[in-house]
Amino acid sequence: MERIWLKSYMPGVPAEIDIDEFKSLGDLFEKSVQTFAPRPAYINMGRAISYAELGRLSQHFAAYCQTVLNLPKGTRIALMMPNLLQYPICLFGALRAGYTVVNCNPLYTARELEHQLKDSGAEAIVILDNFASVLQQVVAKTAIKHIIVTSLGDMLGFLKGMLVNFVVRNVKKMVPAWNLPTSVKFEDTLASGAGAALKPVAMDHQDIAFLQYTGGTTGVAKGAMLTHGNMIANLQQAHAWLKPVLTRSEEIIITALPLYHIFALTANCLTFLKIGATNVLVTNPRDIPGFIKELAKYKFTAFTGVNTLFNAMLHDPGFAALDFSHLHVSLGGGMAVQKAVADKWKATTGQPLIEAYGLTETSPAVTINPFDLAAYNGSIGLPLSSTEVTLRNDNGVDVPLGEAGEICVRGPQVMKGYWNCPEETAKVITADGFLLTGDIGVMDEKGFIRIVDRKKDMILVSGFNVYPNEVEDIVAMHPGVLEVAAVGVPDEKSSEAVKIFVVKKDQNLTAEALIDHCKKYLTGYKIPKHIEFRNDLPKTNVGKILRRALRDGAA
Repeated sequence: MERIWLKSYMPGVPAEIDIDEFKSLGDLFEKSVQTFAPRPAYINMGRAISYAELGRLSQHFAAYCQTVLNLPKGTRIALMMPNLLQYPICLFGALRAGYTVVNCNPLYTARELEHQLKDSGAEAIVILDNFASVLQQVVAKTAIKHIIVTSLGDMLGFLKGMLVNFVVRNVKKMVPAWNLPTSVKFEDTLASGAGAALKPVAMDHQDIAFLQYTGGTTGVAKGAMLTHGNMIANLQQAHAWLKPVLTRSEEIIITALPLYHIFALTANCLTFLKIGATNVLVTNPRDIPGFIKELAKYKFTAFTGVNTLFNAMLHDPGFAALDFSHLHVSLGGGMAVQKAVADKWKATTGQPLIEAYGLTETSPAVTINPFDLAAYNGSIGLPLSSTEVTLRNDNGVDVPLGEAGEICVRGPQVMKGYWNCPEETAKVITADGFLLTGDIGVMDEKGFIRIVDRKKDMILVSGFNVYPNEVEDIVAMHPGVLEVAAVGVPDEKSSEAVKIFVVKKDQNLTAEALIDHCKKYLTGYKIPKHIEFRNDLPKTNVGKILRRALRDGAA
């Protein structure tokens, strides 16, 4: 395969990465702790912990699991909490002890949590007390033997922590009553582990680091087996791409996306760990005014997010007043970045919003745009170092350059497979090792890929394909639109018709005005036939709009 995209790489970006630089994620962590010991590793709610402190606390947690709980290598440990200092402590403690981390969305319903815990076979869980009542409903049906409960203020110091916990429990009533008699307090695990030694565990690239669940919005959630080798490969690929624009020991990255999500886990947590960056953890990014107030405290240099988050910030009057003079990395992923949002981000911050693309199954990054990009280009970028991308038709045959086909990926970041699902694994990984992404794209002569949509989201109007992303991009350009999603709905004449769901920015916006706007940019069969205005749109935990929920509701 000719990798035509290599000629479009930024100067200094290699064609291949060195996956053997680190034996495991624990090896990476320990080297970073030693190198950047005094530097702040994480900041949350005003409390900072250094790399040295993170190393010490994660060792205490690991030693507790090894010596008190007697958990052997390979044990699955579930983590269920938002962005708090407790998360990286438990994460790196588990990885250093040789365990597999099972990330759980704190917003899971009891049914969703039960499925993930049962499917993964997790024996221990660290959970924020806000969500303990959900665990209480299902724990007896799972393999969980050890429950560690933490509270929002546990790592904030005695006085501040006590105040935060009091307000959360008694004033805001954010902690429903729960009863888990065998649970222990997170603080007690650290105290117990402090008196024990961490036993070294031999780990290699084939050991499973994460069971990262995916597919919950399209069917039964499956655990992608991401090995230490997968994760090291992807952080090395990301670092190779970012290295020309990053400075060791000087970066401050804003982490608003949850670390339990694969995007922030690899991009913010692991990649920036390698260079000794400081992660500012945002616990509740949905509180946009509060989030922006927090941003004003830092000379942040890097920012990752999804389109809906960037859009929400840009529409808050306080955002434009922030100091962007140190910002030099703005990265969007998880969903398509819309041109209207990218253009406004550039106008407001002075920095381009660089779009990347990936999947849980690829740890996650597959492609990314160059950071020397002058402006939004509508593509998901170029394949990363050591990555092969080909576009194939429904018969598995490569399509000619410039034609649409399913994006297929081969590289060291591609998952080992789905946990206990060999049949499902066989459906997405081909005999020659390519992962079938389910996304339709087009590659140009320079290697840039433009994604046109998911196979299942494609709308068929009188035999013509309509891609929702294209319609959404056009609608989003209207100044009266805050958010938009496009789906296909049944139509007697054309099989399907385009329907859009719109959240207004201008309350005077009418359906007629939107139709007139679309007629300027879209051919007849692509113009929305139905328009529904809503106060909000259904989203995943990281803000990705759930088209399926809208489509099912419309049907």
